[in-house]
Amino acid sequence: PCLIDGATGKTYCFAEVELISRKVAAGLVNLGLEQGQVVMLLLQNCVEFAFVFMGAALRGAIVTAANPFYKPGEIAKQAKAAGARIIVTQAAYVEKLADLQSDDVIVITIDGAPKDGCKDISVLTEADETQYPSVEIQPDDVVALPYSSGTTGLPKGVMLTHKGLVSSVAQQVDGENPNLYFHSEDVVMCVLPLFHIYSLNSVLLCALRAGAATLIMQKFNMTSFLELIQKYKVTIAPIVPPIVLDITRSPAISRYDVSSVRIIMSGAAPLGKELEDALRDRFPQAIFGQGYGMTEAGPVLSMNLAFAKEPFPVKSGSCGTV
Repeated sequence: PCLIDGATGKTYCFAEVELISRKVAAGLVNLGLEQGQVVMLLLQNCVEFAFVFMGAALRGAIVTAANPFYKPGEIAKQAKAAGARIIVTQAAYVEKLADLQSDDVIVITIDGAPKDGCKDISVLTEADETQYPSVEIQPDDVVALPYSSGTTGLPKGVMLTHKGLVSSVAQQVDGENPNLYFHSEDVVMCVLPLFHIYSLNSVLLCALRAGAATLIMQKFNMTSFLELIQKYKVTIAPIVPPIVLDITRSPAISRYDVSSVRIIMSGAAPLGKELEDALRDRFPQAIFGQGYGMTEAGPVLSMNLAFAKEPFPVKSGSCGTV
């Protein structure tokens, strides 16, 4: 499998994912999206996020992703700043787009009957892939426009190129002794939001590159998280400190078989030694470590060498080497 939908159990093999991505690329052309124009994803984690991201990349378009829990004004600000022509979202968030629908923005929903003025995702996923566009994409063309967290002000759009993302993924998972050792037997938990660059790059794209399966979980819930680890024998669990805190405090973990997990990686914020030790007690068989990156850096800056195919010992609390 390539993608596993944690909510429904539906799996997609690599050939299916490529085919659907080509259909999406053709569908985007049918909707008038030109090379270099922007598609916005306003979605919680779902397989459609992956399909539209890759379809847009094949089209030579640019993807910007926003947090669906943003307020309408925040979404409108990002959509207008990015110049989004098409927005793919869930029916529950369509009302937040009222300010944008008058701007000739096409809104596509992935679930339920399309609301007034919206199109269904089938216009993309069921398009004729033979109409797939022939485009010449340069390495320096922008493929993703994630918005940084805006710690010093409002969030800012960051232009990431095809070459930049490919290089970042290669630095992590390619080579004889990759820094981040994923392989085709791995099942990678994708619970972190894909609108965040950590999840998009170091989870989805790295897993795709390594031929691993990506298990997509819509949002974090402790019981579902543990059930999915047990059911699908998850081997790689990329998480963040708030999830680590929940895991260490939860008595539920003792009721599940989590012995399949071999790597736990934490990022996006530093993690103290006490929490690290508490997590090791819960997953004694797993290698734990941290990494550091920032959206503007494309995004990974340092990675813990404990994750390498031939690992090195690492100090507690370290976020690795550059």
